[in-house]
Amino acid sequence: MDLREVCMGSWLSDAEQEGSVPRHANGAWIDKFRAAIADELPAAVALRHRLHADPRVSGDEHDTARAVVHALDAGDGVAVAGTGRLVRIGGEGPPVVLRAELDALPILEQTGVAWAARSGVMHACGHDVHLAALVAICRAAARIGVTVPILALLQPREETAPSGAEDVVAAGVLDDALAVIGVHVQPRLASGVVSATAGPVNAAADEFEITIDGHGGHAGYPHVTRDPVLALCQAVVSLQQVASRRFDPVLGAVCSVGQVTAGSAPNVIPRTATARGSIRVMREQDRAVAADLIRDIVSHTAAAHGCEGRVRVDRLQPVLHNAPALAGRAARWLTGFGVTTDTGFRSYGADDFAHYREVADGLMLFVGTATDASPESPGLHHGRFLPDDALVGQVAEGFLAGYLAAVQGG
Repeated sequence: MDLREVCMGSWLSDAEQEGSVPRHANGAWIDKFRAAIADELPAAVALRHRLHADPRVSGDEHDTARAVVHALDAGDGVAVAGTGRLVRIGGEGPPVVLRAELDALPILEQTGVAWAARSGVMHACGHDVHLAALVAICRAAARIGVTVPILALLQPREETAPSGAEDVVAAGVLDDALAVIGVHVQPRLASGVVSATAGPVNAAADEFEITIDGHGGHAGYPHVTRDPVLALCQAVVSLQQVASRRFDPVLGAVCSVGQVTAGSAPNVIPRTATARGSIRVMREQDRAVAADLIRDIVSHTAAAHGCEGRVRVDRLQPVLHNAPALAGRAARWLTGFGVTTDTGFRSYGADDFAHYREVADGLMLFVGTATDASPESPGLHHGRFLPDDALVGQVAEGFLAGYLAAVQGG
């Protein structure tokens, strides 16, 4: 969609009559803002390519932050959470915070584009798109002028613990924010669709590590051993009951084991076997319940095999709740822009953006990327995941809708 296109029309007039247009804005100003974003898109796409070709993993984002700050051209800003940066656009007063993530993943890229990363690190979660879109809207805001300032938050360590968002919150730099807005590409939504869902939209995600101790020995004499591998395999299968049989399916849960480690030779039964996984729920009160269920299943399964089982659970991201009023207002702005809007999408993905809701209203929008309905098409964290360059403009438009929704409430 061409951001230069003026498509507010009669919708904006109706909204003005209903009093839903923010007092800080009018139709001509919004059209001017959107046209300014469009002007910034070619440079923003070029920035996206540079960031994509030269990514940095969590905790090592200094170079990425410097490149984005340089592109913003609004001063050096303030360091936050180690490698992160805060850059203010506009005057004084409580800002609307627009957040984008700096880090990439240790994934070997398989896209084959000329600007692919070749270092074994890849922007496989769309963070390069988010950063470029943030630069586009912030530069546009600086050009046209904004009464309510924007605080560009370049957040580190979204992909790993310790959480960059949690550290930003702890620093106290967002205590006067009107709202925090995030926009994320989402391959589980069709291209051209943007979701603005009220309430829980991402799950709480905790990680667990299972250790099962047995009695090792020769593979030819299993009767004189206590096999921790067999016990662990049974425990992994039984853990699927956490989601399918121990939680109300209306509420839902996801329990996935992603790493299993045991042994050093095929003819030796080891003394210890370990596994690591993730447990995800959509209600905060279910996190402790899920952890207790995992401990029960592991300990009893291990005991049934003559072994001892232990579980360590590390609490990571809370449930991400979108502020209902923000979600509703953003959905109306997106509709006014001519965007197909979804208000029911939820995902068992997780995002440390959830921590911002501890100190401010917050809204996470999801911008669809899917052009292939196949469930096997590359998704987030895949070496072939590559959103089209047009997503830079669509994410920027999402940021604008979130900004207007926050200003409207202020």
